[in-house]
Amino acid sequence: MRWRTGRQSSNVEDRRGGSGGGGGGGFRIGMMGTVAIVLIGWYMGGNPLQLLGLVGGANTILGGLGGGSTSQEVRTGTPNDDGGKFASAVLATTEDVWNPIFQQHGKRYVEPKLVLFEDSTESACGYSSAATGPFYCPGDQKVYIDLGFFHELKNLGASGEFAQAYVLGHEIGHHVQSLLGITDQVTRLQARSSERDSNALSVALELQADCYAGVWANHSQTQLNMLESGDIEQAVTAAASIGDDRLQRMSGRTINPDSFTHGSSKQRAEWFQRGQRSGNMQDCNTFGS
Repeated sequence: MRWRTGRQSSNVEDRRGGSGGGGGGGFRIGMMGTVAIVLIGWYMGGNPLQLLGLVGGANTILGGLGGGSTSQEVRTGTPNDDGGKFASAVLATTEDVWNPIFQQHGKRYVEPKLVLFEDSTESACGYSSAATGPFYCPGDQKVYIDLGFFHELKNLGASGEFAQAYVLGHEIGHHVQSLLGITDQVTRLQARSSERDSNALSVALELQADCYAGVWANHSQTQLNMLESGDIEQAVTAAASIGDDRLQRMSGRTINPDSFTHGSSKQRAEWFQRGQRSGNMQDCNTFGS
């Protein structure tokens, strides 16, 4: 992935302690901790993806998982460490892609902020710990991530820079949904739906964010020549590694499609690829006709 030669985004809030160096990462629970979170999530009747925070959107915001200070220094501008620079560069590519796409459709793209934090932070969606993982908060139009999450993503079998970039691309996909009013529409429908139907709507929302991440990947290559050999495969592997069926299997439970809220591994990989192949938002209608 060619990101070092690209520009850095100015829409970064660095809330990490110290100088922001060292790769940034309070998320150090390890693979056994990851599996434990999955098991706890299912035991408590919740969705382990919400606890892991592997995918974003309004449905993946959790309350606090622990204590911690909410007083944080906020630095703006380009971070000093490689992890922060990488995230900033990826964010810049999403801006360069989505601004013209929105213009082509007669709309204005409002650039989101990317918040880098360690351990815990506050958002308009409430308090979140690093174990919440990356998430998008529509209340303040910001994407939140503890960069240590990328270590856990690798533990789940998804390594490489573009696997990490896919995660950010997915979260920005939720921002696109919010700007287009899709998130609000889904929330209203879920309020009067059965649990099964609500889950199905959540799956459609998440798969569409995967498809939008694919659209971004397509345009990142045609506009910015960002991709290298093997990058798309990394993203597909990352998408497949966080399917509901895979996490249910990891937790030792029987696979139950009615309980899915993010989609199967196959669905997630296929919708990312659909967006990546076409580069067309209109091909991302996961809600059907």
